[in-house]
Amino acid sequence: MEDDREVIEVRADERLDTTGLEPWLRAHLPETDGPFELAQFSGGHANLTYLIRFGESEYVLRRPPLGPLAPGAHDMAREHRVLKGLWRAFPLAPRSYVLCEDETIIGAPFHVIERRHGIVIRTELPEGYDWTPELNRRLGETAINVLGQLHLVEPADAGLGDIGRAEGFALRQLSGWSKRWHAAKQDDMPGMDAIIAWLEKGLPSSDRVSLLHNDYKLDNLLVDASDPARAVAVLDWDMCTRGDPLMDLGYMLAFWGERQDDPRWILGASMPTWNEGFPTREEAVELYARATGFDCAHAGWHHVFGIFKIAVILQQIYIRFLRGQTKDERFAIFGERVAALVDKGRILAGV
Repeated sequence: MEDDREVIEVRADERLDTTGLEPWLRAHLPETDGPFELAQFSGGHANLTYLIRFGESEYVLRRPPLGPLAPGAHDMAREHRVLKGLWRAFPLAPRSYVLCEDETIIGAPFHVIERRHGIVIRTELPEGYDWTPELNRRLGETAINVLGQLHLVEPADAGLGDIGRAEGFALRQLSGWSKRWHAAKQDDMPGMDAIIAWLEKGLPSSDRVSLLHNDYKLDNLLVDASDPARAVAVLDWDMCTRGDPLMDLGYMLAFWGERQDDPRWILGASMPTWNEGFPTREEAVELYARATGFDCAHAGWHHVFGIFKIAVILQQIYIRFLRGQTKDERFAIFGERVAALVDKGRILAGV
């Protein structure tokens, strides 16, 4: 899905057995003439993503990470269901061609989607561009407007009118992520307990139902290499559902760094929106409200919930690292990141 700067040789501990994979792909994909090649995309911390080539034809294979998985996470069947139809109503969603749930093929379920070319912006603005305040502003506005466009899609138009359970969504999310926190934590953390109590006390009600990406941030937005303020695709749909759209907004805000933020907040989780020109978090909420017409009065609650959710996700990855279930040294500092996020959430919630 990303440009060739993200393409690497397959990591030794994340290799795929191609003995059964190649013939299976040739039998199920539309264009498979030419020699088979396999590479890997280097980015991301969760699902493993591979580049498949058959001559000039390119595809992307996605599978869950190695080791034990949290219940309901890394759902390839769900992502395939979403992407086999969403592209018709939301063109920034890449099309999924085929799902394989036969784990004898590579040892895990996987699906194969179209490849789109562009660049991914992670924690720093990539080199090679003139990142003026004007370009930064346009990129920030694009990220907000794309989210608004998704939330204005009628789920039934994408064949997703019955995905998830929209009723009581926020309460179930809070309960579910609280349970995941307690299952993944290695030590007691009173600050997180205070955040959970604050979220429970202030739980907002909402009748608005939209399709949610559930992991929306800049590094899941593929942008044009020649104009990085133009979106090419939205990636990583395995948690897509229906629910309160402000959940997506709050999650994005949790990554929306500002210049005056504590450096530990930037370490915890941040898009490079702290660079000059990007809208502030307050402006982001205003722009989103303008793009959608939605009431954003409770965006502060959703912002704190987003911080809480990110902390739990990082802790789930970190505990796998501590238990030796993954050897990726990128995860060694995730404990520091979790602690920084807990402090951030506690301060913003005033607890």
